[in-house]
Amino acid sequence: MEVKVLFFASCRDLVGTPEASISLPERASVAALLARLAVEHPRLQEMEGSLMISVNQAYVDRTQQLNEGDEVAFIPPVSGGATADGIAG
Repeated sequence: MEVKVLFFASCRDLVGTPEASISLPERASVAALLARLAVEHPRLQEMEGSLMISVNQAYVDRTQQLNEGDEVAFIPPVSGGATADGIAG
């Protein structure tokens, strides 16, 4: 099966592309997808513990089973922004 993978922020920088189409065995999990990607991008595995992952725009855990055509997004932690008084901290 094929899934579309979206990479954001530092994940995108690490893999060098904003998205990829990945072939996986039927009924593969998010964890299997991560393992597959880590073969080509070992540093991605270092980030794995802090990534938020969504499938079809809903946050999931690593045991989530994937289906043909799913869109999987890897979202690293984000920080920064403005404080309550509007001044960046």
